Parts: sequence; structure tokens; C-alpha cells
Amino acid sequence: MNEFITHFMEQFGYIGIFLMIALENVFPPIPSEVILPFGGFMTTNSGLTLIGVIIASTAGSIAGAIILYWIGRALDVERLEKIVDKYGRFLRVKKKDIHKADEWFDKYGPWTVLFCRMIPLVRSLISIPAGMSNMNFKVFILFSTIGTLIWNTVLVSLGAALGESWSTIVNAIGVYSKVVYVAIAFLLVAAFIWYTKRKKSH
Repeated sequence: MNEFITHFMEQFGYIGIFLMIALENVFPPIPSEVILPFGGFMTTNSGLTLIGVIIASTAGSIAGAIILYWIGRALDVERLEKIVDKYGRFLRVKKKDIHKADEWFDKYGPWTVLFCRMIPLVRSLISIPAGMSNMNFKVFILFSTIGTLIWNTVLVSLGAALGESWSTIVNAIGVYSKVVYVAIAFLLVAAFIWYTKRKKSH
């Protein structure tokens, strides 16, 4: 997949970067840690500029995020309530749990979107709960753009600085991603244990 990505970007330049990053947001298995550093490297041996690559990649990220945001809007709280009515006893979820989660996202959603846009895997998927909570679209775009711009600027700049050694970033981000995945798994397990104990205490 990496060879296909780099070849596609070499052939189509800014448009290739835009499309690859947009797809990466919709299909997280496509690695941004390959696209962005290689885009930076391309600025050292082609007509592409650092600012141009950052703009193209950020535009692609936002395009993909918008798609997932509207998917989330289609799965709003009312639809989730219907799912809970049918399967809640199997999932051990109640309507009030959905409303609590929705209230939490209403309160902290913008900052959650901002920071999650800099975390592998989560950076793409965070757009769905943002849509589900009906976060203001302009606020979503603003905080998504800020977080995405920071992430893209760092990786593209590192790719340009390292030149032909750009691929070393892939390994570093791979380690970072694994640490993040372990942390997320730990938090999910901890949240499940807390939720189960809380249910039993009631």
C-alpha cells in the first residue's frame, strides 16, 4: 500500500495528496504517517512547496472529516434511542447513558475534537461523535482545522527536514501509535469496569 500511495502522490502532486489524505480520514487504515512525511520529502525534489503540501493535506483532512461528521449527524441521539429500545438490555445501555454522553460532548466536544485530531486512528473517527452530538458545524470545522493543521505541519516539516530519510518518521509514528492504542484500550477497560461497578452499586 505504501508504494501505491507514494507513486500516486508523485504522479498527481497536490491533488494526489488531497485525495490520499481525504481517503485516510474516511478509511483510517490508510496511513497518514506515510502520506505527510513523503509529501514533505517531495518538496525537496519537485516543484511542490512546503506551504502547498500543508494546505493540500489540511484541505483533504477537512474534506474527509466533513463526510464522517455528516454520517454522525445521520446517527443522531434519537436514532440511538431507538437502537437502545431494541437492544439496550443486551448492550447494557440505557437512554440516560446516551444523554449523559451527549451532554459531555456538548460541553467538551470542541476541545476533544482539537486534541483528537492529533492522535492516530482517533483523529479520523472523532468526527462521528461530533456529528452525533450535533456540534455546531462551524465550531467543528474551526477546531478540526486547528488540530489538523498542527498535525500536518509537524509531519510535513519533518519529512522535508529529513529528506531521503523521511521514512524514519514512519517507524517513530508507529511506536507513538502503539502507545496511543494501548492507552485507549486501557481507558476503555477502566471505563467498562467503572461502569459495571456503578451499575451493580445501584
